[in-house]
Amino acid sequence: MTRTTRTTRTTRTARTRALALAGATAVLVAGLSACGASAADDDPEHRSFDLPGRTLTIDSDDSALEIVASEGNSPGRIEVTRWFRGTVAIGSDPKVTWTMEGDRLVLREKCSGIVADCAAKHRIEVPRGVSVKVEEKDGSVRARGFREALSIRTTDGSVHVTDSSGPLELRTGDGSVRAEVSSRTVRTRSGDGSVRLELGAVPDLVDSRSGDGSLTIGLPRASYRVDTSTGDGGEDVSVPRDDSSSHVVTARTGDGNLTVRTVN
Repeated sequence: MTRTTRTTRTTRTARTRALALAGATAVLVAGLSACGASAADDDPEHRSFDLPGRTLTIDSDDSALEIVASEGNSPGRIEVTRWFRGTVAIGSDPKVTWTMEGDRLVLREKCSGIVADCAAKHRIEVPRGVSVKVEEKDGSVRARGFREALSIRTTDGSVHVTDSSGPLELRTGDGSVRAEVSSRTVRTRSGDGSVRLELGAVPDLVDSRSGDGSLTIGLPRASYRVDTSTGDGGEDVSVPRDDSSSHVVTARTGDGNLTVRTVN
């Protein structure tokens, strides 16, 4: 047998073993996934929590949040509905927890191991007259119906607010920001994502900034003191301008188009 023949056979054997090992690994992982720890909630869970004052902080690490100001809620109580599903092939059972610590609602998810796949969602109904602050690490936030101050900060997730008139502060490190509101004071920040604001009432102050993404502000017809800048993108400002106006609009984008226009 020549050296070339021996080398060819050795190479073929190595390839065959590699393919067999890969196939066995895939079967093993599939089997582990089928018999691993799992949790699934087809029907949501519900809890009520006492709220001692007129402020609420929502502290969430990894969940999609829907926050609603509700006329029907009992004063001094919030209603929380939770959906959760999760699977872990090798590792601890996936789980979520919810606790109330004073005026802070703490939402946590534990999902770690080999082939871990979990998702959580919470709907939080808040009585009228309560100011809300949201601290979200990894998840989207939607909110509607607030007349009081609303502050939302996310590390990684989109933010969308509608039907609100209280002071608004929205910040996200990586995600889009949208708001269709009648707030008199609006402050927004996005590190990497577009910002789109449509205001139904003439604001006293709009301060909006995006590091990397387009920025669009729609305003009711009035005269505004406008200050804009963009590092790399076009600017289109079509609202009436008046440097002595008490209605101030500041808009900044590092990389993206900037538009300030009239919506009615």
